[in-house]
Amino acid sequence: MVETIVAQDISLPQLKDKFGLEANTDEQLFPEWQEDLPELNELEKQWLDRVKDDYLHLSQYPMVEPIVKMVVLSPLLRVADFYRPPFYILAEKDVQISSEDHETIVRGRIDILICQPQFWIVVIEAKRAEYSLKVGIPQALAYMLANPELQKPAFGFVTNGGEFIFIKLIRQDKLQYAFSNQFSVLNRGNDLYTVARVLKHLGHLVRQ
Repeated sequence: MVETIVAQDISLPQLKDKFGLEANTDEQLFPEWQEDLPELNELEKQWLDRVKDDYLHLSQYPMVEPIVKMVVLSPLLRVADFYRPPFYILAEKDVQISSEDHETIVRGRIDILICQPQFWIVVIEAKRAEYSLKVGIPQALAYMLANPELQKPAFGFVTNGGEFIFIKLIRQDKLQYAFSNQFSVLNRGNDLYTVARVLKHLGHLVRQ
């Protein structure tokens, strides 16, 4: 009998058991979030400073998913040029993947968009404190597994508006994933600078 799992309910142990997906903590597996990052100009930095200030003000009130998208994600994507070709936006995209033995099907709807098959973005609702990035990571990986071109690396970006993490998924002899550091709006300075630089760099890699 075929087992069907909703993507938002999937767990990391299930992804390992059903799809053979394994974590890899080797820093050499995901150098793209650290190396060759482009610099930001002063106007971009000022824009991101404003985004941080807006978030810190609005986060004093309930911030549901549409507000997160509008206040934080949209400005980041604009700075990183994800509104320009060859990228495109698909909201509420239905996704389905099946295990190699076809006994498990994972179905879900990606909340925000796909920027080419190699780049996925998942936004986690931030109206409750317990909605940490841990909630969205398995869901993002499930969507990334739907990438039909797994001979190439796939990249993911998960945010709840105040925290951010990047994911890389590769298929070598087996399916493996790795994380970047976790960034936060609440840290000193402005982590949005680094988030935007990583987005710019990954966008450049996907264009190639």
